[in-house]
Amino acid sequence: DDVVTMRSKVRVRIENHQKPVEYTIEYPQDANPDEGSISILTPLATAVLGERSGDEVPWSLAAGVRRYKIDSILYQPEAAGHFDQ
Repeated sequence: DDVVTMRSKVRVRIENHQKPVEYTIEYPQDANPDEGSISILTPLATAVLGERSGDEVPWSLAAGVRRYKIDSILYQPEAAGHFDQ
C-alpha cells in the first residue's frame, strides 16, 4: 500500500514549492490533467511509478534536475482490493 502503481493517487511535493500537488496515474486514454489525472507516459508519472511513500525522486528537465518527494499515497487500487481496474 506504500508503492505507486497504476491508478494510484499520490501527493507530491516539488522541490522549492510550499504546496504539494496531487495526481492520479492513469492510462493515456483516461488521463485528464484538468481533473488531476496524468498519463503514465508523462515524465513525472514514469518517475514516481514503483516508488514508495516518502521517497525523493529526481526528475531531469532541460533546465536541470528537479526533485520530487512523494508525501503520501492517497489511494492505491491493490491496497483497496480493486484488482480489476
